[in-house]
Amino acid sequence: MELRPLAHFIAVYEQGSFSSASRRRFIAQPSLSAAIKQLENELGQQLFLRHARGVKATEAAEQLYPLAKQLLAQADAIHSVFAGGLQKEPFRLGVTKGLGVSRMSALLKAFTSTRDALELSLVPPEDSSDARIITRDLLQQGEHYQLIWQDKYQLAVPANHPLSLQSMISISDLSEMAFIQRNPCEGCAALRELAQQAGITLDIRARIQTIEYALGLVSAGVGCALVPVHEELHSPDVRFVPLQGLELSREIGLAWRQPTEIITLLLKLALDTDTDRVA
Repeated sequence: MELRPLAHFIAVYEQGSFSSASRRRFIAQPSLSAAIKQLENELGQQLFLRHARGVKATEAAEQLYPLAKQLLAQADAIHSVFAGGLQKEPFRLGVTKGLGVSRMSALLKAFTSTRDALELSLVPPEDSSDARIITRDLLQQGEHYQLIWQDKYQLAVPANHPLSLQSMISISDLSEMAFIQRNPCEGCAALRELAQQAGITLDIRARIQTIEYALGLVSAGVGCALVPVHEELHSPDVRFVPLQGLELSREIGLAWRQPTEIITLLLKLALDTDTDRVA
């Protein structure tokens, strides 16, 4: 039995959908579905039942999951034992804040698993590095740049707030809404300009740095926040609503100076992720 289909199976089981699993595994959804189908044929058991919101694991899948996890863990352990003598391949990757833990973790997991001796160090984007995953505004002269993700700015609103029921929020709606200010925030200048034009003063109740903390406060009902939206941010306690008059997105890409084989590999893996990406 091949290990790769089992890894695909684990991703579908844990994510609860083929689309989310395909992004986690950096594989096209049709290829993932074909791999699961092949595994089902090999086992002679159906593993998942599809429904409108994803998939439901069958009894066979429940039995297979712990066995598959154990088998892959043992394979990784064997690999680690015999990779101990390899010469380390250091790689410094500059990473800007707020890119999203899940999608970055999935990308870095795929990246590190392809190079046995890779020694990855994540550093701030301003530090010396071999490549950087950054917003376009941080691009330096002499760097190559490839767009990999594009996040549209929207208002994060508590799910129990009346504004969460609207398909579009106007700037005047914010006159009576508490606001959570992120700093730094690429979209804040545009929002302030829009508010000034409308004669609105934002009622800032909190000033924080990270998107995750901003959404935590939104979820707690403290107020709303302007955030660049990507799939992993979605939460039952938060609704993301477009702001009328604000067409703004954050471009995230890979930047590098000297092309190398390992940078080419990282770029390919990043571009294979179809979440929030613009080709």
